Amino acid sequence: MAPIPSPSAEPQDSPDGYVGLDAAAAERRARERGWAAVRSLPPGAIITMEYRVGRLNFEVRDGRVARAWKG
Repeated sequence: MAPIPSPSAEPQDSPDGYVGLDAAAAERRARERGWAAVRSLPPGAIITMEYRVGRLNFEVRDGRVARAWKG
């Protein structure tokens, strides 16, 4: 039987610190801090509910991060 892969650790970074930032600057900062995937979404976007370790999601309104969450 193959070993169960262990997910990589998420960065020790709070999503709340991205709220209010320019979307492009927030994405650069997230990647610099070690997030494997960064996803920018418009308000009300339909997304899957799967949780992905190492992914940071941004809801972007008028070019600024209005909400940020892990997964």
